[in-house]
Amino acid sequence: MREDSSIDKKNFEADKPDQKGAAVKFPPPAIFAGLILLGVGLQYLWPVAMGVPESLEFVGVFIMLFGLAIAVLVNNSFKRVGTAIEPWKPTTKILTTGFYAWSRNPIYIGFCMINIGIGISSNNFWIFISFIPAAVLLYYVAIAKEEAYLEDKFGEEYIAYKAEVRRWI
Repeated sequence: MREDSSIDKKNFEADKPDQKGAAVKFPPPAIFAGLILLGVGLQYLWPVAMGVPESLEFVGVFIMLFGLAIAVLVNNSFKRVGTAIEPWKPTTKILTTGFYAWSRNPIYIGFCMINIGIGISSNNFWIFISFIPAAVLLYYVAIAKEEAYLEDKFGEEYIAYKAEVRRWI
């Protein structure tokens, strides 16, 4: 009988297929959408305009479309390499090129840009600043779990990536 059965248990667990992913229970886009709706409600109850001239509201639309484009391109990158974008599904590969060469969370940056753009284009201060609580919530709901999962699953490969690339920008 071996004294250190934890080694056997660890090796056994490493051989099991990954079926749970990062165990994120709440879809991150829903955080951003929920805060947009909260911003609409706050604007109704306590209107705070940002003073954006109508002639510059198109800037908000551009920012929103740019954020949406980032989300779509990142989604396509996940499909191209054959790994799941949903944080509750297993990750089979770490993306380190394209947007992921600049940020560990480019899709979340895209979501932030969508909220910022909608806030500017609708001249709604509450929606504009909604990316701040969204980013904080996102850290606790998804990012911390995702990073722990990826570090556990990919080890030194992910740790080296984390050392080179910032979480946001």
